[in-house]
Amino acid sequence: MTPELVIELMRDALWLIVTMALAIIGPGLLVGLVVSTFQAATQINEQTLSFLPRLIVTLLVLIVWGPWLLTLLLDHTNELIKNIPNMIG
Repeated sequence: MTPELVIELMRDALWLIVTMALAIIGPGLLVGLVVSTFQAATQINEQTLSFLPRLIVTLLVLIVWGPWLLTLLLDHTNELIKNIPNMIG
């Protein structure tokens, strides 16, 4: 196994992690920003008002994009397993 191969595998794995994390956390971050702006404008300081919409959006994202994210993870894993003979040979 060459150092270039290890770097390529790590790059692909890290890119997959970033893609999956951004797909899950990104919409919650945007909703949190909107709710925080609303709270600042109306001077409402209720903690559950910012938590509940982010939780709901995160759950909806997991329901909607979950199959796509799982497909990405399984494709990456299948490629790794399929290429094991080429990597060690």
